[in-house]
Amino acid sequence: MRKLALLLLGLALLPLAACSQKIPDGNADAPYLDSNNGDDWPIYGRSFGEQHYSPLADIDDKNVGRLNLAWSMDLGPGNPATQAIAVDGILYFASGLSIVHAVDARTGKLIWQYDPRVADHIVGDMRGTWGGVRGVAWWNDKIYTATADGRLIALDAATGKPVWSVQSTIKGDGRYITGAPRVFRGKVIIGQGGGDITPYRGYATAYDAETGKQIWRFFIVPGDPKKGFEQKAMAMAAKTWAAEWWKFGGGGEPWNGFTYDPETNTILIGTGNGYPWNHKVRSAGKGDNLFLCSMVAVDADTGQYKWHYQYNPGESWDYNAAMDMELADLTIDGKPRKVVMSAPKNGFLYVIDRTNGQLISAEKIAHVTWASHIDLKTGRPVENPAARFPNGQEFEMWPSANGAHSWMPMAFSPKTRLLYLPKIERGMTVSDKGIDLKNWHPGPMMGVAVNFGPNPPRPWDNSSALLAIDPATQKQRWKIDTIGGWNSGVLATGGNLVFHGQINGRLSAYAADSGKELWHFDAQNALLAAPITYRAGGKQYVTVIVGMGTSGGVFARALGGIAFDARSQKKRVLTFVLDGKGSLPSAPPPFILRPIADPSYKPDAALAAKGLPLFYVNCTLCHGWDAVAAGTAPDLRASPIPQSAEGFDSVVRGGALRENSMPRFAQFTDEELAALRQFIRSRAADFRAGKP
Repeated sequence: MRKLALLLLGLALLPLAACSQKIPDGNADAPYLDSNNGDDWPIYGRSFGEQHYSPLADIDDKNVGRLNLAWSMDLGPGNPATQAIAVDGILYFASGLSIVHAVDARTGKLIWQYDPRVADHIVGDMRGTWGGVRGVAWWNDKIYTATADGRLIALDAATGKPVWSVQSTIKGDGRYITGAPRVFRGKVIIGQGGGDITPYRGYATAYDAETGKQIWRFFIVPGDPKKGFEQKAMAMAAKTWAAEWWKFGGGGEPWNGFTYDPETNTILIGTGNGYPWNHKVRSAGKGDNLFLCSMVAVDADTGQYKWHYQYNPGESWDYNAAMDMELADLTIDGKPRKVVMSAPKNGFLYVIDRTNGQLISAEKIAHVTWASHIDLKTGRPVENPAARFPNGQEFEMWPSANGAHSWMPMAFSPKTRLLYLPKIERGMTVSDKGIDLKNWHPGPMMGVAVNFGPNPPRPWDNSSALLAIDPATQKQRWKIDTIGGWNSGVLATGGNLVFHGQINGRLSAYAADSGKELWHFDAQNALLAAPITYRAGGKQYVTVIVGMGTSGGVFARALGGIAFDARSQKKRVLTFVLDGKGSLPSAPPPFILRPIADPSYKPDAALAAKGLPLFYVNCTLCHGWDAVAAGTAPDLRASPIPQSAEGFDSVVRGGALRENSMPRFAQFTDEELAALRQFIRSRAADFRAGKP
């Protein structure tokens, strides 16, 4: 007993940094199991099951009214749409150009910061993204982060010093990483994005978490048959493709969704859509094109194929399936079932047997026009033939390519047995009229071989909601309408609470069983990322990172009339605790974009028309559709930079603002640069004239 007392005294005297949560040998899964105590939130979904649920109940439906701000931290420029993790009372997150922070969760004091210098590593135009990663991961005293230039990096959790770094994409091929790494049994897995706008094959790669050595790689689509197939699964998949698909690459990037099932030692991979989008071009309109838009199960140790479920065979509309996938044990029709739940972009919620990939149920969660229903016998959608735009005929497609559910994660509560899903209502028109399908090659509109545009206005257009659904019956329990056509990820807790944010800055706590709002806080900026909860110093905290970013900035007109300025908006970490004493400065007045004079501007409709496709290919994802920005990047209609040919050149081709997340587009010719500049100035002239 005396020796034990001395040992405990010695441990108590150790500095805080030494009390890190080393994983015990033989118990590596313990901090990540759905059944753990919830003190930490070490990976994106908290646990392997990706439920975005915590059993913590110190903050509950009885006392949540006492929840208040403990502290806040202002962040620098760049993408703030990222989620934190928490281990041993320390928050870790990456914002901006994947700059990783370690922060004391009780005080908000910065412990360390690591800058991967993304701007120095970017090669090529990076037209699909320019920003950070949506989350980080913790394993055995290491933090894992990824970068827009395609690196996966391991950092020492105590110091922030790099342990190893690997280039997971082909440097300079235009692809990037925005999804959070996932860890499991000594491995870390990552995918990549951009496969639907670049001619490459998507793949998921598992690395040794200690050394960074590649363990396995699973390709999503098959390559050139003459070069052989990496796995038997690729030979099987090749039978579902036609013509010379490999010349287009195929796409399928698994950019976001990964779930590990420890019971079967299986990794579930949510895959992307094809390149180009149009099935008629990509595969001569034939075949299912495995494994696009699918959930693919592979052996976690070897990466070998186990089973798959394909949501959209022969997909043509960017209905990628890289959304979060939650595991649960449900009783369905009186029988216990081990399931995985997913809501890809296509407007249906799927409940699938996670042991074999068999479909159990699938029901609409939003307005859907491309299919009437999912056939439960075959597992295939019953499509509306018009959705394939025969003879180039335009079709009003619901949901849009943004999806009825996007990357913002849903949550599942084992306590209420409900799934909490952030839904979006937006449509688009699609066709391939005027496209030479036989001689197609990449060109305007990101080279997808599809014409797409805004849908005719509908009463439910650009709306959103938080849905509570019983996945065992697919019945909706309650619904909360939210502002505009975009919303945040979700957190559910054991205190009968659901936390969810809106783009107007309202962070709310709802009763998980009834949907009654019990608490709210004005975050003063858009909420996109999901909140997390954890314990630090014996108290339960809730943390969320706020600010407009990622693809939310593409469609400003979908944001309920709310305007966001990339330069002035406050991007912050907000942390809450019961009876917190913190407060935010007074909210600034609503942002109003003001036009600026351009005395030297001369209209040139022909030159502006040449610049329009250049803008959509290279600039839209940050600066917004029709050059109407929504906070991800500055609104160029009110920027003085395009007024100066020399200044415009220095920024666009010279990379003068690379440190501020503006990439360098060295590939533009003088003629292209002049056309792009004219288009932007023409949109500024429209703005001055009061035109939309």
